[in-house]
Amino acid sequence: MRKLKEVLRLTYSSGLSQRQIARSLSLSKTTVNKYVELARDAGITSWPLPDGMDGAALARALFPGTPSNRAQQFTPPDFAYLHQELKRKGVTLQLLWEEYAAQNPETSYQYSWFCELYGEWRQRLRVSMRQTHRAGEKMFVDYAGPTVTVTDPATGEAREAQVFVAVLGASNYTYAEATWTQQLPDWISSHVRALSGAARSQRVIGVRR
Repeated sequence: MRKLKEVLRLTYSSGLSQRQIARSLSLSKTTVNKYVELARDAGITSWPLPDGMDGAALARALFPGTPSNRAQQFTPPDFAYLHQELKRKGVTLQLLWEEYAAQNPETSYQYSWFCELYGEWRQRLRVSMRQTHRAGEKMFVDYAGPTVTVTDPATGEAREAQVFVAVLGASNYTYAEATWTQQLPDWISSHVRALSGAARSQRVIGVRR
């Protein structure tokens, strides 16, 4: 479905030839031509897609009557629940899809479509606040929460290390390291190394925007 959308976007918005689109998306020219013809037959001749037309609606429009199009055969995920669960540490879309698939073994979406539908749902959420960060102005720091196990190869002794993470606001450039504690000496030393690494990266590659 993602490549189908890209075919339509590149055709109607970018004006690329079908040969160029096929090469860009690793598709055959025949497949690109088929997608464009199906879209035109369905009355879709511009980009962006009409309001309210998500991936499922596009599939219904282009492939009426096909098994992949009969949405009633699938159990829709609870996107609000997924969105809330993803805020918990260690929870990923892969884990949530496995839970969803286990609960609906005969009527669950495949993982790729599950992710695409969630992404489309999330884009429709009202954005309450947008933050703009100037390059080099802010760095966000914290400990990740989950620890990492470090094993001494000589003795086999295992210890839990803390994970320090620093992220530059404008570029999302990320620095992470493990320390034994979250106490003040480790906390300050981690800041020093993070700032040193950020300075070196910006001198070498510039600030990523």
